Amino acid sequence: MAAESLFNGPVCVQVRCQGCEERRVNVRVNIELLSISNPVHKKDLAVRLTDDSDPFFLYYLVISEEDFQSLKSQQGLLVDFSAFPQKFIDLLQQCIREQKKDIPRFLLQLVSSASVLDHTPVSLNVVETNPFKHLTHLSLKFLPGNDAEIKKFLASCLKCLKEDKEILEQKLRKTEEDFTRQLSYTQQSLSEKSQELDKLKNEWTTYTTALTNTHTQELTNEKERALQAQAQYQQQHEQQKKELESLHQKSIQQLQNRLSELEVINKDLTERRYKGDSTVRELKAKLSGVDDECQRAKQEVLSLRRENTTLDAECHEKEKLINQLQTRVAVLEQEIKDKDQLVVRTKEVLDATQEQKVILEESTEKKQSHIEKLETTIKSLSAELLKANEIIKKLQGDLKTLMSKLKLKNTVTIQQEKLLAEKEERLQKQQRELQETGQSLQMKEQEVCKLQEQLETTIQKLEESKQLLKTNENVITWLNKQLNEIQMAKKLETSSSPHGGGRTGTSPQGMLDRPSFPSSGVSHPISPLYALQNFPEPACRKSANPQCPGPKIQFNPQLPKMNQCADAQTVTAATGHPANKENGDNFGLEPKYFKKKDDSIPLRGLSQNALNSEYLKAYLSTKAQPSPKAAVTTASAYFPG
Repeated sequence: MAAESLFNGPVCVQVRCQGCEERRVNVRVNIELLSISNPVHKKDLAVRLTDDSDPFFLYYLVISEEDFQSLKSQQGLLVDFSAFPQKFIDLLQQCIREQKKDIPRFLLQLVSSASVLDHTPVSLNVVETNPFKHLTHLSLKFLPGNDAEIKKFLASCLKCLKEDKEILEQKLRKTEEDFTRQLSYTQQSLSEKSQELDKLKNEWTTYTTALTNTHTQELTNEKERALQAQAQYQQQHEQQKKELESLHQKSIQQLQNRLSELEVINKDLTERRYKGDSTVRELKAKLSGVDDECQRAKQEVLSLRRENTTLDAECHEKEKLINQLQTRVAVLEQEIKDKDQLVVRTKEVLDATQEQKVILEESTEKKQSHIEKLETTIKSLSAELLKANEIIKKLQGDLKTLMSKLKLKNTVTIQQEKLLAEKEERLQKQQRELQETGQSLQMKEQEVCKLQEQLETTIQKLEESKQLLKTNENVITWLNKQLNEIQMAKKLETSSSPHGGGRTGTSPQGMLDRPSFPSSGVSHPISPLYALQNFPEPACRKSANPQCPGPKIQFNPQLPKMNQCADAQTVTAATGHPANKENGDNFGLEPKYFKKKDDSIPLRGLSQNALNSEYLKAYLSTKAQPSPKAAVTTASAYFPG
């Protein structure tokens, strides 16, 4: 059996006994991990509480992996057995950090049911204090040490003390030997150093006497030199003084000459000033004349600016007209491109819906397998419940026998009462376990119900997606039919009618030619879907003025045509056959298919051009009406003059 020491140190503990005041005691906590390999490899955690001042104070606790599982379920721990020792040590270290404070946050409490700590079981609580309440993080029950364990503990303490004593004696011997060696060495070095000191003192005295002699001679020499230098400097100073006086007189004469020259220059400048004043007066007279001419020029500039602003306004209006015409051309081109892309995008939507269908089928298969697993777990739980019921029946039989023995034996000793109390505690524990198993069974049943509901919702979603697929396929077939009918009608029209300037025909590739609007200045081709659009009725149709610049589109019983107002050419639009066979069929497009759903794939292009959806809705509303005459609309409102 190998023991690994994890923690060993003194900790301040608050002792609470029944009917006694609280007191603080320093207790040594020793945590060891015992690994037993014979016959089965397992690990136990051993915790021991001792007092350095009282050798008979001993409480111990051994926690095996099985005991830890029951402790974990009772106290709601979230840590495994491998991580529990380190977490317990962390809590102890936090208590050690806080023990110096007046109001510590973390406390270790040693609680006893007896009045004195005298061979009674004790519980060690790790308590956290907050402003609201005391939270117990961990509660461990310790047993008092019996005579044999106290003897073992004292023997181990004696053994440790002897080992420490031997180690200290060895250290003492070594230190004594070292100190004796150092003393002898220092005495030798002291004698040597004293001899060297005497030598140095003798040398120093001789050296100082020699230095004093040399310095006195040098001082006398330096004094003589200083006197000679002083006499030389005095002579030089007198010569420099004479030279400076001569230079000063010369500079005074030069300055007097300069003053006379400056007076002459001053007279010339005063004469020039008078002349300048006369010229300034003449220039002021000229300036007044120039100012009058400047005012006249400003008035002319203002009149020219007014003319310029009127011309700019006219130019701006003409530019606006040009921009409006250009924007109309760009809008028409964009509509043509968007309508050509609609058919391609509907195909993309169909592909996406088919992919969604495959994904939903896979998810349903996964959920069915999950439900099968849950059913197996329910079966296993029901078997465990049956076993628990059998155990309860056995326990009830034991209870009856115990009650009969109690009635017969009134004179029972204190030891038998203790045994009965222990059995009652076991019964209560088993009843609690029964209640917990019943609660877990209810939880499992609730989970099964939730999973069934999820299955039903997924099946409903699958059915909805299948219906969506069907409706999308119907929409695509309906659109293909409409396009085929439009192409057939266009071919019939081109074969029967002569080729006109404003009429449509077929291109060399077999595609439909698109009508153009020569009167509005728009000569770009229009897609076949352009004929499906319902334009709002123009204002020129209601007014008395017969002249209207934009083209018109009409739905007639025989053939839908696009008529121009007044002088414009008539242009025919490629629409479906007048006798609409789809009015009563299931292929008709309802408005609900245009609504956005959360789990649907968005149609690209419809959000970019809102006009396309309006045109399609308007066309659908005309398809739903009983007579095609009610759908007569014009496009002249979209091309105002």
